[in-house]
Amino acid sequence: MKPTLKKWLFRLLGKDPEAVVVCFRSGEDALAGAMCEEIRRLEPSRRIFEVRLEEAAGVRRKFRGYRVGLAAVLFTGDAQYAPLRRAAFRLAPRKILAYNSRLERHHLRLSNWIASWLFLRGVPLDRIWLRPKWLAPWRKDRTERPSGHRSIEGRPARGRPVVAVLSPYLPYPLAHGGAVRIFHLLREAAREFDIHLYAFAEGDIASADLEPVLQFVSRVCLVKKPRYREPRWSTLAPPEVCEYDSPEMHRLWRARQGAVSQVEYTYLARYGGDVLVEHDVTYDLYAQVRARKQTLSAWWDWWRWRRFEQRAVRRFARVVVMSEKDKALLKADSVHAIPNGVDLLRFRAEPERPGRRLLFIGSFRHFPNIVAYRFLTEQVLPLVDDVELTVVAGPDPWLHWRNFTGLLPPPENPRVRFFEFVADVRPLYVECNLAVVPTLESAGTNVKVVEALAMKRAVVSTRSGCAGLGLEHGSTAWIADSAEGLAQGIQKLLADARLRVQIAAAGYAHARRRFDWRAIGRSQRALLRELAGDSVQIRPLGVRDLEAIQNIQAESPQAAQWEPASYLGFDCRVALVRGEVCGFIACREAGPEEWEILNLAVAPAHRRQGVGLRLLESALDRKQVTWFLEVRESNREAVELYASAGFEVVAARKNYYTGPVETAIVMRFLS
Repeated sequence: MKPTLKKWLFRLLGKDPEAVVVCFRSGEDALAGAMCEEIRRLEPSRRIFEVRLEEAAGVRRKFRGYRVGLAAVLFTGDAQYAPLRRAAFRLAPRKILAYNSRLERHHLRLSNWIASWLFLRGVPLDRIWLRPKWLAPWRKDRTERPSGHRSIEGRPARGRPVVAVLSPYLPYPLAHGGAVRIFHLLREAAREFDIHLYAFAEGDIASADLEPVLQFVSRVCLVKKPRYREPRWSTLAPPEVCEYDSPEMHRLWRARQGAVSQVEYTYLARYGGDVLVEHDVTYDLYAQVRARKQTLSAWWDWWRWRRFEQRAVRRFARVVVMSEKDKALLKADSVHAIPNGVDLLRFRAEPERPGRRLLFIGSFRHFPNIVAYRFLTEQVLPLVDDVELTVVAGPDPWLHWRNFTGLLPPPENPRVRFFEFVADVRPLYVECNLAVVPTLESAGTNVKVVEALAMKRAVVSTRSGCAGLGLEHGSTAWIADSAEGLAQGIQKLLADARLRVQIAAAGYAHARRRFDWRAIGRSQRALLRELAGDSVQIRPLGVRDLEAIQNIQAESPQAAQWEPASYLGFDCRVALVRGEVCGFIACREAGPEEWEILNLAVAPAHRRQGVGLRLLESALDRKQVTWFLEVRESNREAVELYASAGFEVVAARKNYYTGPVETAIVMRFLS
């Protein structure tokens, strides 16, 4: 009886009694098409109509004879489709099924107006029902903070001072610049200290790949990262700070052992310690976002980051930043600039191959890289003809893309070759002709720029992309901020091989002078040594030291056996531990801008404690020249020490040594 009355009523009103579905294509074609396809799957038995932007004015007239049961509408930030969305509300105001750019859907209702408003503002569906704990303490969908941890022993401790390091992630694989920096500087610090690493893990802590880190870290403690379930706007502290608030990690960090404790990243500053490493001045990054967006939410992010960061800086004895620019921003006596670097032994320059290939590297987990990728592919690339672009976007790039942009992945571009995580990017540098860094918002310094310089590839970058690295436009890089300026640089450098090679060579020389991880590691160890207390004293050789030198030589058969008194005629220095001479190094000038290391030996009781490295680096730091040395072929431990400091094998001298007769390996260090 009821269906019959229903049909009779709608016929009386002049409408078809069967409800129809209207899909409003109020967004880009690919996204709107995906919405319509989903509606067809959800409502296979209904008549479905699609309405495009050009039909917005006649929507009510077109559907006058239909009963609209559902109106699917796409809501994105594209303002040109606003007339079509208004037409949908006029046609069926109580039947709107809203879709966002993630293709999440939500029925717009006055009864849940807060959720509907948040959805239209672009808040992800799984977060629109979240309410602050201070507003709705009874809600059950709260932040999950896992208990328990995994502790793994690594390289045996050597009785040296312990440095405890707290990181928001395990610094391996080397999928982004932060991991590259932490990995290399931990390895450098481990030459003089025993390292205990405390890190968060986003996945299963039992399956984390620890082997590369355990080669130089004595202990690793892993804690699962909390699942943060508070609205991002609702806390005075920045949400990134709250995301890493773990009672389990607080407990472990309070119980840590160590002469020095170092915290990586500003958002972990609440844990406290001696050294805070600011990979970027975060409020500077959000100031750039605020200037671009000019919204209340952007101002709120900037204001609370500035408040938090300025207070955090004052709580640490030392603060490390990436550049002099960042140091000037923080304006505190405790701030030291220790730049990002590159492994010059691994990133070796190779001759360029003919072509027009561009390379962009930037993990999408860091949102400025998504902004840069869109700028490059949507604005710069269309202005450049006949080029191939290779992109390395890191693990799970489209997950980070959707979380930040709210958009589906862009359609495939035949000019773009896209990679996610790449374990070794060196072959990609070798095959490219230019490295592009179109970063619009950035803080700190970019490791990828330094790697490109080390591979002797010319860099085309925005000022933000190469900030703090000391590069100059037209000399060590091509620097421009507009799409037109970047496109001009790409076209000019690809067309002018001589200029491209000239800029690449100048950039390479700049990288060798300033960004070798080994030299940067010396700066970091000096800072840690200052806080931990320096147990090693290095001073010039004196007559009273000759007996100790003779004893050390006698206990070091692989070292050169010189008459101790002869060292008084050379540049010779001794190392003392608790007042006892435990090692020495002897050098002399060999020619213009050339010096030679004659001998280096450490008493057996003090070996593998970093004494030999301290002596070697004391010489390298005093004289910025080309260094040479010879070492017995069988003395592998010494060869490894010299190689780790940057010496390279350049020749071999047969039967150079006597007692016993043995080949000498000739090594060179270029300052």
